[in-house]
Amino acid sequence: MAAPRLQALPGFRDFLPKDTAVRNYLFETWRSVARRYGFVEYETPLLEDTALYLKKSGGELNSQLFRFEDQGGRDVTLRPEVTPSMARLVAQHQRDFPKPLKWFEIGQCFRFERPQKGRGREFFQFNVDLLGEAGPTADAELIALAIDTMLTFGFEKGDFIVRISDRQAWVNFATQRGVKEENITDFLQIIDKLERDKPEATEQKLATLGLSSADVNAFIANPENASEAFETIRGELTARGMGDFLSLDLSIVRGLAYYTGVVFEVFDSKKSMRAIAGGGRYDTLVETISDGAVSMPATGFAMGDYVIRNLIEETAQPNLLMSAWMQRNAAACEVYVVIADDSKRPQALEVLADLRNAGISCDIPLAPAKVNKQFQSAEKCGARFALVIGSEWPELKLKALSSRSEETCHVLNLADWMKDRLKEPDGPLLA
Repeated sequence: MAAPRLQALPGFRDFLPKDTAVRNYLFETWRSVARRYGFVEYETPLLEDTALYLKKSGGELNSQLFRFEDQGGRDVTLRPEVTPSMARLVAQHQRDFPKPLKWFEIGQCFRFERPQKGRGREFFQFNVDLLGEAGPTADAELIALAIDTMLTFGFEKGDFIVRISDRQAWVNFATQRGVKEENITDFLQIIDKLERDKPEATEQKLATLGLSSADVNAFIANPENASEAFETIRGELTARGMGDFLSLDLSIVRGLAYYTGVVFEVFDSKKSMRAIAGGGRYDTLVETISDGAVSMPATGFAMGDYVIRNLIEETAQPNLLMSAWMQRNAAACEVYVVIADDSKRPQALEVLADLRNAGISCDIPLAPAKVNKQFQSAEKCGARFALVIGSEWPELKLKALSSRSEETCHVLNLADWMKDRLKEPDGPLLA
């Protein structure tokens, strides 16, 4: 049979049930860690005024916008990231909340870039931000949350590293060497691409600013160029038992123009993929977005679903944890009601409704079928149990599909009994 002509656009994804289950696993893990750290969830629109992203994003982002004119003649863009939207929201409502603000969001973003491993044109992103606190202890809290997220996914010491730097240190470096203020952004873009560009290309770009690779490499190699903020962050993380996950790496500057201080990225230790997560301090963005009406220091990071999913699937222990979660949560139902006697369908429907009203996930054949076929349907939908309703009514049989064990139950108080039963192993209950 010929493939359908209409397919998903390049860089966009369909989510089959299994893919959706993986996505839900990522979302649930992200939410659980953020809430453990006292962060609350928010959301912003997918579509924003394009001016919001042109204010201070910079770099390649402005050339990657899904930008168009809507039917009202407005210049609008599908959000490529959430931080500017969050800054707009905070500027409008910050008086309603005590400081610091600890907010997180899980949502979809869109960028027109070349699809490849770890990168698509639409993606889901975990965004975590802490606003209203200027000190490095706030950065430490964010980095600790990023580390704990990785640990909750099942990664261990040695699997990943947090590379930390300070963007302001590079601004000072450039200023002291005579780089004009209007060229600072271009200089930071060169540093951001050190690991991706060929050395000769980097040398040529630096030469236009009166700099050389030797100057840059010497700066990176000297740990004394680390800021005082780094020492505070390292101390904070060491006290939490997380110091070994941290590595000073002054080659990290991050590409977006709104970063103002400490920046960091999470990488797998083998550097087999692009950054798993990244972020940093952006103390002037809220003021820029609000045209000077609100000034608020801020720091944050984001983790996309592409890279973390790839890394989980390629790493043994995290993949086992994800697979176990999916076995528990991805099934279509917990209990499949098997009708062994067609005359008992009204009673089976009554049982079905009672179980569902009690919060138990269950299903039933919609058309008459042989018992064997019903059991096959139960297994295909991932049910743990088959509840057999037949001529023995009001007595019923409960079969554990994994162990093939069987026990007898009664329709009286069935929902409460079934709730307790679902908490037990799949084998027969011991007397």
